[in-house]
Amino acid sequence: MGAVGITAENFGLEGPRGWAFRGITASAEPGSLIAVEGPSGSGRTCLLLALTGRMKATEGTATVGGARLPKQSGAVRRIGALAHVAGVTDLDPALTVGEHLRERALLHQRFGDSLRALLRPRAERSARSAQWVDTALAAAGLDLAALPKGPRTAVRDLERLEAVRLSVALALIGRPGLLGVDDVDLKLSGAERAEAWALLRSLAEDGTTVVAVCSEAPEDAVKISTRPSRKEKDDAFAATGRA
Repeated sequence: MGAVGITAENFGLEGPRGWAFRGITASAEPGSLIAVEGPSGSGRTCLLLALTGRMKATEGTATVGGARLPKQSGAVRRIGALAHVAGVTDLDPALTVGEHLRERALLHQRFGDSLRALLRPRAERSARSAQWVDTALAAAGLDLAALPKGPRTAVRDLERLEAVRLSVALALIGRPGLLGVDDVDLKLSGAERAEAWALLRSLAEDGTTVVAVCSEAPEDAVKISTRPSRKEKDDAFAATGRA
């Protein structure tokens, strides 16, 4: 699946507690590394979920690979995948790395592949699944041999960056054109952040459009900020009746 372009105009989402994000306007070419930058609580994750078709925007429009949001969210979900999103793509700490990979490959084989592929001999299907896993692991930079117990390493024993790489690898098994990653730089050291951004940059260069949530975007990324503008802050303050 090829990379997709993303545009947004006055994109916003209002919930029961007010605006999660509002007034987002952006444009990114296919194969871009897009950083959704802002402080915690500024609607970053909601914007990520909206751009990947998982949440329905209530204002403005966005186009992802030719599909318009919010009306064609199903089409966007089919070309995208998510990684490292709390409450959505959580890894089971009791399962091993190998178990996670086998489970995801089986799910993709059953629900994401063609009917013709499902009718192939079992040995051929197994080889195909193994190839998906190997390709995804290589792209995510996760070396199973370097883990304490190889593929039998439990998720709870992974370092934080290794867990991010595993989550990305699982998402890549479906060969998406769009990859959304939440909290890229959360609880990572400076060196680890650099590694994480290098990984996402390499995925974009290889033809997957990447949207990544962060507190501080790298200079070479297409930046989308969820920080409220001065006018929005003033409007919010005035709405309290104290201005």
